[in-house]
Amino acid sequence: MISVANLSLRYGKRVLFEDVNLKFSEGNCYGVIGANGAGKSTFIKLLSGEIESTTGSVSLNKGARIAVLKQNHFEYNECKVLDTVIMGHGLLWSIIQEKDAIYSKPDFSDEDGVKVSDLEAQYADMNGWNAESDAAELLGALGIKEELHQNLIKDLNGNQKVRVLLAQALFGNPDVLLLDEPTNDLDVETIAWLENFLADFKNVVIVVSHDRHFLDAVCTHVADVDFRKIQIYTGNYTFWYESSQLAARQRADKNQKAEDKRKELLEFIRRFSANVSKSKQATSRKKMLEKLDISEIQPSNRKYPGILFKPEREAGDQILTVDNLKKTLNDKTLFSNLSFSLKKGEKVAILSRDSLAVTAFMEVLMSNQQADFGTFKWGQTITTAYLPLENAHFFESDLNLIDWLRQFSQEKDESYIRGFLGRMLFSGEETFKKSSVLSGGEKVRCMLSRMMLQNGNMLVLDEPTNHLDLESITTFNEALADFKGTLIFTSHDHLFVQTVANRIIEITPKGMIDRYCTYDEYIIDESVKALKEKLYA
Repeated sequence: MISVANLSLRYGKRVLFEDVNLKFSEGNCYGVIGANGAGKSTFIKLLSGEIESTTGSVSLNKGARIAVLKQNHFEYNECKVLDTVIMGHGLLWSIIQEKDAIYSKPDFSDEDGVKVSDLEAQYADMNGWNAESDAAELLGALGIKEELHQNLIKDLNGNQKVRVLLAQALFGNPDVLLLDEPTNDLDVETIAWLENFLADFKNVVIVVSHDRHFLDAVCTHVADVDFRKIQIYTGNYTFWYESSQLAARQRADKNQKAEDKRKELLEFIRRFSANVSKSKQATSRKKMLEKLDISEIQPSNRKYPGILFKPEREAGDQILTVDNLKKTLNDKTLFSNLSFSLKKGEKVAILSRDSLAVTAFMEVLMSNQQADFGTFKWGQTITTAYLPLENAHFFESDLNLIDWLRQFSQEKDESYIRGFLGRMLFSGEETFKKSSVLSGGEKVRCMLSRMMLQNGNMLVLDEPTNHLDLESITTFNEALADFKGTLIFTSHDHLFVQTVANRIIEITPKGMIDRYCTYDEYIIDESVKALKEKLYA
């Protein structure tokens, strides 16, 4: 359906891609993965024609249509919501515009009649008569209520604009669907709807996402961007990750016989295939993993950081007590009636439909903001380590990374500091980089180095996976699952929450929901759904 041949992209001396040859086939969903800066989003732009390659070509079947999730949230500010969705089908929208222009003429000629007759035929062939109802159905599924469909895009909030642009990309059954981080700013219900939509989608989907649960739910293949190349592997993200780790272990074991390695790989494929066939994931209905050639399984070239949190002291029984806490912002109640206590070893995911409420709650707990009402008290043995959502104020100086991290350490020895930086993949000349010029992902990795130095027995994390690549997210996830202390965190990463949290607290303007369960159990709990309707009403 869409292919690239001898594709290369260079910016001066920097080579992003070199001689890439790929074919993306109908009926498959390809998850594009790679480290930050590897070129995932750039590759999507190459496929869409937004940018041109240095060499090579992108080929699309004749008459096929590409739809792209737009990233510019202001491009359609002066357009109506419903019209913006239909604009996703460019040819259909141009026919609508041309028809309307002819019909609005005061002097309608015979030539106009012939022209508009041809346009009406094309319009009918494209199912134009159902365009508005189809667009409205998509908007409704994505949480945009009918009363907003005739509003201008500029009158929507940021989350609503994201959903309209997603509806635009999905509209009209495109032959190739290109999605760059489509789950950003979506709630769990909308993400579940999108997963089901893509699982049933019959054409080509190519998606960039850092959400492992989403990739596992929709992807039949992984397109791995690494070392200026892109390699396609059969299976979803978890299959790619686990098989590449297995292959890496096998390569490191020089004493294992070739036949033993082959048997181990085949057994791995058999077990994974059995698990997939029991699920509702897209992979269960696509190319079966039993047909996978074991030569496809290769060790990953990725570097994974070393994240390890070691509490300096064990916490006592008194961790945290919150009593009737309330916080408002500009006369809007963010949360109220929050009362609970934490037990040692609990890992609590804090949820809310309003992300501002969660951040404000954590800032109150860290004494960076004041609550309007109520109190909270940490136990005397508790030492906290905090990863805030906003970290810009930590990086305003021109200190190099060694000196930047040294200011947070009691031990000032350079080799000691370098050890913590090295765990987060800063080594050699990189350690002399100025802290003020770091990327978003590099800043988070520095903040994690700082947290590891603090040796806290209580971690407070506000969207810890933001800006991190899949390798860092995976390692971070494993570190928190193994952490022996107590934890409060929030995250939009489904798998992160599901595999770490043993307690869920949802904070709302009218109170809270508190459950000892997994995230998956929480989101399907009918009593929770009923309570949410009351508390958010």
